Amino acid sequence: MDVLKLSLSLSLFCVLTFFMLPSSLAQDSPQDFLDAHNTARAQDGVEPVQWDETVASFALQYANQRINDCSLVHSGGPYGENIAWGMPDLSGTAAVEMWVNEKEFYDYGSNTCAASRVCGHYTQVVWRNSVRIGCAKVICTNNGGTFITCNYDPPGNFVGQRPY
Repeated sequence: MDVLKLSLSLSLFCVLTFFMLPSSLAQDSPQDFLDAHNTARAQDGVEPVQWDETVASFALQYANQRINDCSLVHSGGPYGENIAWGMPDLSGTAAVEMWVNEKEFYDYGSNTCAASRVCGHYTQVVWRNSVRIGCAKVICTNNGGTFITCNYDPPGNFVGQRPY
């Protein structure tokens, strides 16, 4: 009888633990990053991006450089780049959504951002010539925050050019 109670208690604990995990843990796979990007791109009539292991390797290498400080500093690498920081745990999907939410500040007609607003993360997500991406996420040791980077090949956001 005690073994049965213990087994049922353990099973219940496992089920509750599974449902109590942050949903962001299930939103950091390459496919999750691709889906979030390609949903935004489709809304603007832009072809989908593909996951690229070389670009993803660069993203992970750079994310690991930020693991101790979580600083929002760009890598200066050869790719286009969006970075994000969140606390306590930011999912990859949520990071892409933050970037895409800048769309409201982008004026396609003038190809500019609204005054005192940022929209370059959004335009990089939907940049038609960027066809390969790689993203990475790390949990920072200094504060438990999350650092996320997505890199884009070829890069976008060239002055005077429209994203799509």
